[in-house]
Amino acid sequence: MAEITLSNLTKRFGDTLALDNVSMTVPNGAFVVLLGPTGAGKTTTLRLVSGLDQPDAGGVSIGGVDVTRMTPAQRNVAMVFQQYSLYPHMTVRENLAFPLKSPLLRYDDAQIARKVGEVAEMLQIAHKLDNKATALSGGEMQRVSIGRALVRRPEVYLMDEPLSSLDAKLRADLRVELKNIQAQSGVPFLYVTHDQIEAMTMASHVGVLDHGRLVQFGTPREIYEDPVSVYAASRLGLPRINILPADLFAGAPSGARFIGLRPEQIRQGDGDESRVTRVEHLGDQTRLHLKFRNHDLITVTDAHSGLRSGDIVQITPDAPFYFDASGARVH
Repeated sequence: MAEITLSNLTKRFGDTLALDNVSMTVPNGAFVVLLGPTGAGKTTTLRLVSGLDQPDAGGVSIGGVDVTRMTPAQRNVAMVFQQYSLYPHMTVRENLAFPLKSPLLRYDDAQIARKVGEVAEMLQIAHKLDNKATALSGGEMQRVSIGRALVRRPEVYLMDEPLSSLDAKLRADLRVELKNIQAQSGVPFLYVTHDQIEAMTMASHVGVLDHGRLVQFGTPREIYEDPVSVYAASRLGLPRINILPADLFAGAPSGARFIGLRPEQIRQGDGDESRVTRVEHLGDQTRLHLKFRNHDLITVTDAHSGLRSGDIVQITPDAPFYFDASGARVH
């Protein structure tokens, strides 16, 4: 196992500041998800850890060893890119086996065959082993790309939205499998995604990035229940947190400009009147879209709710978050 430490990492591309003095520790055996929109610095972070790019300032250490000036091969990391990168002239079997044929690993043919077979079964591509990579669908190609990383035993797995091209069922299956692999191997994962469900279900820690800055780092529960800003609060949770003017409700603290209400932070049955504009029955719960003093908000209620569009419900905040004019949390 290898702890990853990022120390004051800064990276520019021309006039663009892609990463701004980022410090973060990925603990031994952690599954760390980086969250943020396009341009936040997520992929740049992976490329600096992998050695594909060099920082303008700061450093990277893996397992206590400064690897900042080492090549990717010297770092012993495995990276899965958002766009699959396979050898098109090789079969699936050959693509999966290729990383294991390094003389440094010293695997014999039987060991290679066993590892390839195990990964192919897990990724549901065993029936494609003798197909050329060019004969695969996009989703199958990405599964092979993931498999090429998983057959190895690197010190670090780096994954850049590896499930984005897969269908919903396979994404759900592989979320479970990747989490199991990480837990069993103890190898740290640094994983980039836009998918909040992936972050909530897979991560032991989440790093929230905004324009190259790390704005919050903690467990998914910590960030969900104790966000430092409107931006951090908006990264996790579906439906998204409701952000409204703080003076819509009584009791806002001094300096508060906005109130943040997750769906479960809206108590029904007393308080101020709100009109139901839409009802979504989702099986295990019912999602209510409300109009409150000319503001839209979303909450959840009982799965068997009989509420309909046009009904009036009374609502009141329940342990809400407050934020100042800049979006920073007010306690």
